[in-house]
Amino acid sequence: MNIGSLSSNWLLHKTIIDTARLGQSNLSNQSGLTSSSFEQLLEKVLLQTELNQKSSNNPDISSLLLTSLNSFVSQTGVGTLPNTSITPVTTGGDDLNPHLKGVLQNTGHLFAEAGKKYDIDPALLAAISIHETGNGSSNAARFKFNVTGMMGKNGLKTYSSIQESIFDMARNLRQNYLDQGKLTIAQIGAKYAPIGAANDPNQLNNHWVSGVQRYFDTLTTGSNLA
Repeated sequence: MNIGSLSSNWLLHKTIIDTARLGQSNLSNQSGLTSSSFEQLLEKVLLQTELNQKSSNNPDISSLLLTSLNSFVSQTGVGTLPNTSITPVTTGGDDLNPHLKGVLQNTGHLFAEAGKKYDIDPALLAAISIHETGNGSSNAARFKFNVTGMMGKNGLKTYSSIQESIFDMARNLRQNYLDQGKLTIAQIGAKYAPIGAANDPNQLNNHWVSGVQRYFDTLTTGSNLA
C-alpha cells in the first residue's frame, strides 16, 4: 500500500467534503446553483484534481484543487453570476399583459409605471410577482394584495391595492438592492429570498433565482409562459 498516495487522497476527499458542507449554501445563494449542480461541480473537480495529481511529481493537493476548480468554472461557467441586465426600462405594459393571469391580469401598466419611476425593467418586477404568486393565484395576492412576497414585522405585508404592492417592491429593489450594487437576479435572490431562511420551512427559496430568471427571460423575449 502506498501510504503517501492514501494520505493525499484522504486529504483531497476531506477537502472536497468540507468544501461542500461549508460552501454549498453560500455558493448556491450567490450563483443560483442547485444542490445537484454543486455536487456535480465537486465531483468533476475531484476527478480533474486526481488526474492532475497523478501527472505531478510533487503534488500540492490544495493548489491542485484550486487549479482544477478554476479551470472547470472557467470552461463551463458553472458558479458564475448571470450577466442579465435588469435596468434600464426595456419592457412596456402592453408586452407584459398577455402573460399576466389571476389578480395580475391587465396590471402591465402598473409594472411599467413602477419601473419608470425607479428605473427598473418592468419585466423584472413582473417576473418576481409571477413567481411569488403563482401568476396571481396565491392567497397573499388575492386576500392581502401582496403580489411580491414582501415581508413585514408580522409576516407577509398587507396592502390596500396591487398597485401599492408593486410600487413598494420597486422602491425596495431600487434602495436596498440596485443602489447597493446587487445588479443581477442571482445577487438579488440571495437577499430577497435567501436559501435556508427561517420563514421558508418548505425551502421554496431554493427555486427563486431559477424561477424569476426563467420568467424574466420569457417576458423579455416574448415567449409563452409554461
